[in-house]
Amino acid sequence: MAKPDFWDNQEKAQAVVDQLKAVRASVDPFEAFGEKIDDVDVLLELAAEEADADTLAEADKDSHALEQDLEGLEFRMLLSGPLDEKGAFLQVNAGAGGTEACDWAQMLLRMFQRWAERMDFECKVIDVQGNDEAGIRSALVEIKGPYCYGYLKNEAGVHRLVRISPFDAQNRRQTTFASVDVTPLADDSVPLDIKDADLEIETYKAGGAGGQHVNKTESAVRIRHLPTGVTVSCQNERSQHRNRKVAMQMLKAKLLRLEEEKRSADAASRYDDKGEIAWGSQIRSYVMHPYQLVKDHRTSHETGNVDAVLDGKLTDFMEAMLREQMGETSGNGRGG
Repeated sequence: MAKPDFWDNQEKAQAVVDQLKAVRASVDPFEAFGEKIDDVDVLLELAAEEADADTLAEADKDSHALEQDLEGLEFRMLLSGPLDEKGAFLQVNAGAGGTEACDWAQMLLRMFQRWAERMDFECKVIDVQGNDEAGIRSALVEIKGPYCYGYLKNEAGVHRLVRISPFDAQNRRQTTFASVDVTPLADDSVPLDIKDADLEIETYKAGGAGGQHVNKTESAVRIRHLPTGVTVSCQNERSQHRNRKVAMQMLKAKLLRLEEEKRSADAASRYDDKGEIAWGSQIRSYVMHPYQLVKDHRTSHETGNVDAVLDGKLTDFMEAMLREQMGETSGNGRGG
C-alpha cells in the first residue's frame, strides 16, 4: 500500500484494502485483549501493595469485562471456514401468500440491512423486484465487511412469520414464509476456473426503474452455467458491461458455495434454490401473535424481543448456530 502506484488500479487497490481490514479485524481484538490483561495485572499489583479495597474492586470489575471480551474472541475463532472472511450476496424471496409474503420479504430485507448497519458493514442493493400493493417479491444485496459471509452463511433457509395480518380486513392471524439465500462474495484471490464454453449468456431490457436508458437498451444480463444449471441475472446497473461483471461475481459466488457444501457434512440439510418455502422447512420462526417469540429451530435459541431482532439484533442467533456446528452447547444466553 506504500507503493506510489498503489492506487493506479482502483479495483485491485480496494481489494487489498478490504484484505487489510479483514486481517486487522482478526488481529486487533487479540492485541487489545492482551493490553487489557496487562492493565488488570497492574491494578492487582497496586491493590496488593497498598491494600487498597477500591483498587481491588476496580480490578475485579475489569476482570469480569475481560470475561465478556474473551467470549467474543472465542466466537471469532468459530469463523474459520475457508470463505468466512469474505463478503456476501444475500437474496430474499417471498414465498406463497401474495402481498402478505411480499411484505414479510421486505421486513426480512430491512432486518439484514439493519444488522449490516449495526456491524458497520457496507450494504448495497443490487436488485429489487417490487410488488404492486406492498412489499417485494425478491431482492439481492451485496454486504461487505470482515467475516461477513461467516456471520451470514447460516441465515440461508426459510423464515416463518406469524402475526395479525395488516392486509386482512377480518384481522385474522396469518402464517407466511420467505426464503433467504447467502453466497460468498468472490474475488480474484479465490481460485475458480469458469470456462467460457460452459456459459450461456443472454441480454434483455431491464424491467425496473432507471429511466429511458435502462428500459430502451438491452443492459440486463442473464448467465447460465451449463454444467450445474446455476443461473444468475443482474439488471440494476446502467451498463451491460457492469451488469455482466456483477452477474459473473454472483455466479462465481454460487459455484463456490456449491463446492463448500460438497465438503460440508450437513450439506444435504441446507436450504437451496429447490427447497420449498413452506411448512416443515423453516429454520426460524418470528411469532408476533398471540405471544412474542423468535426461535431458531436448529439450535432452540430464542428471545421474546421480536422488535429488536427485526431491527437487526441477530448476532446471538448467528453465534448459537456456529457453536452448534462446532459441537458446543449454547444456551438461550446473552441478548447481544
